[in-house]
Amino acid sequence: MTRGVISIDENANIEEAMRMMLERHVTSLVVRKKDDSDVFGIVTRKDIIHGVIGRHNDPVKVKVAEVMTKPVMTVTKQMDVVDVAKLMEKTHVRRFPVVENEKLVGLVSNSDIFKAYALDYFASKNSSARKK
Repeated sequence: MTRGVISIDENANIEEAMRMMLERHVTSLVVRKKDDSDVFGIVTRKDIIHGVIGRHNDPVKVKVAEVMTKPVMTVTKQMDVVDVAKLMEKTHVRRFPVVENEKLVGLVSNSDIFKAYALDYFASKNSSARKK
């Protein structure tokens, strides 16, 4: 999971979203809830490519709300990484906001899961090799 998730308001324009993505070296932004009864959304570079760039729309005139995905599925910190990977496989979703007590605490992506799995796999393999 990545902590310190960068979020944006759904009324921000795409120019601001692109700037944030470039400056922070990220490919998505979690869209903040308007209030406690609202749900999280997400805007990705793919959304921007398909909804703005590919349609020759002006990034200043397009709001995040017009291209984002909402609602977005969320997961909890307590979920097992294998269960999150299965959920990604089943839903074809590459990233989930991580929430705890209705608060955003992180973002887990397929890259995070791959890194965690690969590091664990090779660590256990090297440990086994040393015991022989």
